[in-house]
Amino acid sequence: MESSPFHGDLDRPPAPPPCAVETPRGEPSPTSQIWSSSLAMKASPAVSVFGAKASDSSTRRWISPLLFLMVIALSFTLLYRTTTPAVLFPPASLRVELGPPVAVQRPVDSAVASDPLPSSSPRPVQNGPESQDVRLERVLRAAATRDNTVILTSLNAFWSTPGSVLDLFLESFRVGNGTSELLNHLVIVAVDDKAYERCLAVHDHCFDLKTEGVDFSGEKVFNTPEYLDMMWARLDFLRVVLEKGYNFIFSDVDIMWFRNPLPFFYPDGDFQISCDNFLGDPTDLKNWPNNGFNYVKSNNRSIEFYKYWYSSRARYPGVHEQNVLNIIKYHQHVREIGVRIRFLNTKHFGGFCEPSRDLNKVCTMHANCCIGLQRKISDLRAMLDDWKKFMSLPPDIKILSHYSWSVPQSCRLPPGLGRDKEKNHHL
Repeated sequence: MESSPFHGDLDRPPAPPPCAVETPRGEPSPTSQIWSSSLAMKASPAVSVFGAKASDSSTRRWISPLLFLMVIALSFTLLYRTTTPAVLFPPASLRVELGPPVAVQRPVDSAVASDPLPSSSPRPVQNGPESQDVRLERVLRAAATRDNTVILTSLNAFWSTPGSVLDLFLESFRVGNGTSELLNHLVIVAVDDKAYERCLAVHDHCFDLKTEGVDFSGEKVFNTPEYLDMMWARLDFLRVVLEKGYNFIFSDVDIMWFRNPLPFFYPDGDFQISCDNFLGDPTDLKNWPNNGFNYVKSNNRSIEFYKYWYSSRARYPGVHEQNVLNIIKYHQHVREIGVRIRFLNTKHFGGFCEPSRDLNKVCTMHANCCIGLQRKISDLRAMLDDWKKFMSLPPDIKILSHYSWSVPQSCRLPPGLGRDKEKNHHL
């Protein structure tokens, strides 16, 4: 049998050492002693297992326990890693801030100076108040419908005190037919701090419109310079709303809402406005408009129209914005703009000047053609009472009845005074 190349020497007797060192006669040489010991080791089974030298035996005695301990330690390490999730970085809430980062000095040039801060650097916190434009966008977005339509009204402290016109205005939405949900889309524009505080106490969507150098808080008598300033400021504000892409229904706060007006607007109108006197044709420019209630779609035509309307104040100083509208609606430039003007029927959008006669069709009623806040409040309360009585009737009686308003009462004008619309429309 051929020997294995790895274990062939185990079957052969040991060969003599290749050379021997001369030693004195009678004494074995060191080499022969070592070789003899080697032969003895091979001959003894015990020696072949535990080693021939004392040092080897001691080393083997320490290695075995050491290996055993290493195996135990390795097992515990593997067990810990399999049961503990790996966390590369501590969560932000647990990090300890050691202080502001140390700035690295670098040459200042245009490239370096414009480099953005690393993402780990603290971002500056803006502690200042929101700009008026940012506040307006936030309020409009919160109140807008899906097609970006908002309902707007404006008031000052004089109109917003408890028990005053604002409370009656909001009550009309609550008792109206399908109008309570419209309050979710109403933005009250307060022109002074007291009106803004009052709005925050009674409504969700409030905007404080600041006009530098102008105090709008007190009573503004119709057609006085302060009143005109307030009306023109309101007109310019509405232009801003259009430019932000929002359609709006603007309503004076002395208008009661009894039905949702949206189904009664003309689908082809850009600018739709209520009337003190409606002649029967919604496109007839001879209709006498009342700017206390209008519906405007946001588009290039309406925005340019509002810009032209506001700029016309300089051409007609001291004139009410509504009377300026009555002048410019015939202008060639308005026709060139292409804005589609529609006048709303007083059957649906009435007022004390020309009431809506059928309570089954009325949407809004305006306390126009009335001078004095207390007179307005008295007749507005009576109007709400009329509506509540009407709504309490059985459905068949409501349809067949010829129930009519008991107002105006306090706002009743002397005979002949109502014909002078230039002086008495829209208060």
